[in-house]
Amino acid sequence: MAEQLSTLHGFVSGKVQGVWFRAFTQQQALAANVCGWAKNLSDGRVEFMLSGAADDLLAVCKALHQGPEHARVDRVDVETLAYKELSGFQIR
Repeated sequence: MAEQLSTLHGFVSGKVQGVWFRAFTQQQALAANVCGWAKNLSDGRVEFMLSGAADDLLAVCKALHQGPEHARVDRVDVETLAYKELSGFQIR
């Protein structure tokens, strides 16, 4: 049976800028074989898009709820989209 592929789009709120959150997201994604991107928004949130196998996406999302050492994650809003093929992981 083929793995279920999915794409997640979301936003992380809290103290998530200036604490290496995007690099942390990239590190977690690459370790889980997930592609995508992360970028800072002007309102202080980090936006992300992740594509990969459902179990791998779940692992990355769990990590995003914790964040790196100096981050404070208040909220993670995620929506599941139709699978979109992405390559690598970009910090925007």
